[in-house]
Amino acid sequence: MERKSHDGPDATRPEPATSRLEMAETEVGSVFVSNYPPYSRWSEGDLTAFDAAVHAAPGADAPPLGMYLHIPFCRKRCRFCYFRVYTDKNADEVKTYCEALAREIDAYAALPITQDRPLRFVYFGGGTPSYIAAKHLAELVQRIQAAFPWDNVEEVTFECEPGTLTRPKLENIRELGITRLSLGVEHFNDHILQLNGRAHVSTEIDRVLPWIHEIGFEQFNLDLIAGMIGETWETWRDTVEKAIDADADSVTIYQLELPFNTRVSKEFMDGTLDVPLADWAQKRAWHQYAIERLGEAGYVISSAYTMVRGDCTFRYRDSLWRGADMLGTGVSSFGHISGVHAQNTANWTEYLEAIAADRLPVNRAKTTTPQDRLIREFILQMKTGAIEASYFDEKFGIDVLEYFADPLAELAGRGMLTLRAGGVDLTFAGLLQADSLLPAFYDVEHQNARYT
Repeated sequence: MERKSHDGPDATRPEPATSRLEMAETEVGSVFVSNYPPYSRWSEGDLTAFDAAVHAAPGADAPPLGMYLHIPFCRKRCRFCYFRVYTDKNADEVKTYCEALAREIDAYAALPITQDRPLRFVYFGGGTPSYIAAKHLAELVQRIQAAFPWDNVEEVTFECEPGTLTRPKLENIRELGITRLSLGVEHFNDHILQLNGRAHVSTEIDRVLPWIHEIGFEQFNLDLIAGMIGETWETWRDTVEKAIDADADSVTIYQLELPFNTRVSKEFMDGTLDVPLADWAQKRAWHQYAIERLGEAGYVISSAYTMVRGDCTFRYRDSLWRGADMLGTGVSSFGHISGVHAQNTANWTEYLEAIAADRLPVNRAKTTTPQDRLIREFILQMKTGAIEASYFDEKFGIDVLEYFADPLAELAGRGMLTLRAGGVDLTFAGLLQADSLLPAFYDVEHQNARYT
């Protein structure tokens, strides 16, 4: 690629902020980093820039294009859930939402920015996409494919909750072209599931696993959460063994955190939480145990959270972490187009009203600078456990080892990473707390900003 110079980020950096390495007790606030600049910096003021971006033709060097669809329905809201979900919508309301979602996708298909740009990945997230009736799901997919043919799609991911699945529904999901099924198990112990407000129970997990393997998805992912309310070493070891027995292509392991808008966070802040929460050291220990046991079972590290085996890939993640454009559709969803971040309204009524009025339901945006985009890709790729400096040199014309020299040296001194010719490698200790390291690389204006 052509080197960039004058239009790239400045080659100097402010002093690094103190990272969150000192965290011990679990406190209320977001730790997991999915985007940059922080969402709290997005505003209505940049909606004009978003509108200009979607009404401009894509350049010859436009990045890959993907789509995220937010399906905001659940049987029950978990105590730790911070997503926009609804547990009180009836079948007619679900159908109304799916129709609005399809109309939003039609609107994007008509805009200049999407012309002659095939979708490379599609992600059905939630909420619980598998909550939707098979008929409504088939109608939605038909509308999507009419607007954006899937001829060149590399991956279609679909999130599921065990208790919403039957064998016929799984067969329907597979027939729709879903290539990567992600099962939100989180834990295998019924007491832990109940304490954390999960809707499913272990018998529903046991029932669905054979169907998944018999139907044969190209990739099957299983989600776990370390440090759920009530966790012990005994329950965690048992859950890890059952995850191995589930024979998934990938296992994703998160550490429980307390974003501000969760039930457990409110209970924590008002003193009504009835059980102790594991501290970060304990959660990292459980996370480490899972990585080590999965490693013994033939899995390898793909990121700070994901263990994979064979030729398993995750196009959605890898594309976003390398600057892909993404259409964010559905209530509260976020996307990125031509250097502009955008998020839809999180209000159900406002979302439906915008669609009915033939308006895109975006309510805040953030124009990113070349420096923002460099930092964003650098911190997200840090989550893989390794940085290759040549990638950033080719794309941004910047030597990231020099540009980020101060925070890299600080973290190396703390044993979180090692520097090598041409790149950076996180140590195991750094990998287990990767997200807490990332604010050290933020630009000075964002270092102390609230994340959301």
